[in-house]
Amino acid sequence: MIANAAVRLKAETLAAADDASQELARFDSEAGRIAAPFASILLRSESASSSEVETLTSSAKQVALAELDASPSGNAKLVVANVRAMTAALELADGIDEEAIIAMQHALLGESAPHFTGKFRDQQVWIGGGGISPHTASFVPPHHDRVPALMADLVEFSQRIDIPVLAHTAIAHAQFETIHPFPDGNGRTGRALLHSMLRHGGLTRNVTVPVSAGLLQDTGAYFAALTAYREGDVDAIVDAVSSAVFQAITNGRQLTHDLHEIVEGWAASVPARRGSAGARMRELLLQHPVVNTRLVARELGVSEVAAQTAIRLMVDGGVLVQTNSFRRNRIWHAPEVLEALDQFGARARRQRV
Repeated sequence: MIANAAVRLKAETLAAADDASQELARFDSEAGRIAAPFASILLRSESASSSEVETLTSSAKQVALAELDASPSGNAKLVVANVRAMTAALELADGIDEEAIIAMQHALLGESAPHFTGKFRDQQVWIGGGGISPHTASFVPPHHDRVPALMADLVEFSQRIDIPVLAHTAIAHAQFETIHPFPDGNGRTGRALLHSMLRHGGLTRNVTVPVSAGLLQDTGAYFAALTAYREGDVDAIVDAVSSAVFQAITNGRQLTHDLHEIVEGWAASVPARRGSAGARMRELLLQHPVVNTRLVARELGVSEVAAQTAIRLMVDGGVLVQTNSFRRNRIWHAPEVLEALDQFGARARRQRV
């Protein structure tokens, strides 16, 4: 139980967490001032990286197609589900309790595995090893009978105000992963909880900083930090999250720079007055780099005929390319945005061990 436990961290750990917190708040402010679509694309990037920590990989194009229910990739559909979980986590940031955490996990698995959602686990689970017994597992979480009390204790811990926000968040995340309260989806739900606590603590207000992209650069160190936490070393997980924040912000700044340059190029090739359908179309393609007529009409609040006109304008300007060869139910994609997102993912993976 940690609700009332003393939290003692090394001076260097606190200093690194404080530096990371300042950089986190600064990036949140920077990205928030650029344009609302950047918040959407950073959320999707974080969701993809968090999924990839669990070895669920998918290209940006397949994820965008999955949002239109047009991708055959099972992993892409799971990434889209993780976007829903992250969104739920941010919406529930002001009221983190057991029901809110259950809602986050339901947003993640409600479609793909509804039988695993709606409550905490009622069976023993383990990580690694065989499927018959936990004897060779790398980690065995607490017995399911203990989960309700442990989760109530974690929620009480999450309400404390005597611990610096980033350290508080990292410890809560590690405790959640140690309890492993669900039959499935614990890793992704736990990282969604991390973002919920960052938002609740006020470190992020505008965007979802892709912290999982930082963790993805060295998943071995991340999992080792969780193991160290379980052995009593609290500094390890705080250091791991602080380091991930710095790496994520470097990568996130490059992504926002790349996207900003793309939008400036579009403005030159497809000029449109502020507030027009063409200008709003440019913003839409950052949020949805793969579109069909129905999505454009819905998001811009125009008729399908007007949506087709806007799409044609972007095709003629070289912004959009038709994805399929259908005459009906056509789909288009923005290659530059998808390439920028895939490069973001490649940078996150570059230093993996």
